[in-house]
Amino acid sequence: MSIQNRIENYWNSRAGDYSESIQKEMNSFQINAWRKLISENAPSKANIKALDIGTGPGFFTIVMSDLGYKVTAVDCTENMLSEARKNVERAGFTAEFLQGDCHQLPFEDASFDLIVCRNLVWTLVDPIGAYCEWYRLLKPEGKLLIFDANWYLRLTDPELQKRFEEDRKRIVELGYEPSLDTLEEESSNIGKDLYLTFRVRPQWDAEAFLNQGFKKIFIDKDITELVWDEERKVRYRCTPMFLAGAEK
Repeated sequence: MSIQNRIENYWNSRAGDYSESIQKEMNSFQINAWRKLISENAPSKANIKALDIGTGPGFFTIVMSDLGYKVTAVDCTENMLSEARKNVERAGFTAEFLQGDCHQLPFEDASFDLIVCRNLVWTLVDPIGAYCEWYRLLKPEGKLLIFDANWYLRLTDPELQKRFEEDRKRIVELGYEPSLDTLEEESSNIGKDLYLTFRVRPQWDAEAFLNQGFKKIFIDKDITELVWDEERKVRYRCTPMFLAGAEK
């Protein structure tokens, strides 16, 4: 089985778990935190057309729809899109949904003002190719917002691995579930075969944006205080979420 098929199977199987997790985000401070973060970094214009790549259960589609953007949501897995449709409808919004490969999307050049994704790029078999495609899809002065983390860099860094193991012990001591990932072993095995497991980010992203031709780049190496609850701050202490942004 190819690495891409393994990735798709993994995320198909996690659709229910992730849908539950975004319900918690919807009912916490996090939805307002994400709304503020996206709106502050989006283009300053009316009638924004946004592309939510790797939408998962549709959280960012809901957030951007609430901001008044016209949203298209893309995911490579059928189960995630099914959850996204239900969640977006439940939230009282409408969006366009597409199942497809984010490295090659069936949209014309300069179709979107804003492209957003969370926890996707680390999974890509060809992230450079994906950035090339997303650059094509952006309008002039359009923006790309990447929210991600060095999820499996610990596999190549003994000090990070040590901190990860310390965090796992701390999680149990605080009474939280040991792991949120029901397929943790498969996730780690996939991580070993991914290109970005061996790159330090968001430094890698900044260089990739420059090489792609983006004219402005903005980086925040740690946005955890803005968007994570106390449990996630402990659980993912050694893998802080970052923002890597670029303007065409």
